[in-house]
Amino acid sequence: MKSPGPPSGHTGSSSRKRDRRVAVAATKAQRSYGHEVTETANARKIAFATFVRRALDEARATRAWSGTEVSRRTGVSRQTINRWVRGDWASDPEAERVVAFCEGLGLDPTVAFAALGWERTATRRTSTSPPPMDPDVEALLRRLVDPDVSDAEKFHIRETIRYLAYRPTLPLGAQKRGDAAS
Repeated sequence: MKSPGPPSGHTGSSSRKRDRRVAVAATKAQRSYGHEVTETANARKIAFATFVRRALDEARATRAWSGTEVSRRTGVSRQTINRWVRGDWASDPEAERVVAFCEGLGLDPTVAFAALGWERTATRRTSTSPPPMDPDVEALLRRLVDPDVSDAEKFHIRETIRYLAYRPTLPLGAQKRGDAAS
């Protein structure tokens, strides 16, 4: 029996409703057969699309990042991210891109791998131990998580960090000339 879909031309939360319908159908199939049904490619696509959608929603809500900003910070193109959100891919995403996407958003890649149904663990591109953090940076991070610091101040801290992190660096020769002029 086919469940009724949204009216033609309908947009909005239909993808989330479709996700729920597929999950419910998979659960019913497991119960009716009395054993676990093998995961289909479509279910894996939906699970990964849900993971990516939630990651993007979180980046928008907590960091005010646009899709372009997410793409820039993760190194994964907007087109690729949009295909992931739609579940519109013929072969599995490349593990390196999934890891880059997750690391750019501060997420654990093993969660994405689980959504894809991969049984391998993530290989981080960073060394085994992170480099020591500057005490001033640690102080800023503490302020960002401190509930007594106002949202306005946190916003200004984030904007300043973004500016400093992504401003173009001067060529080495220009830096030395600037130091000599001071």
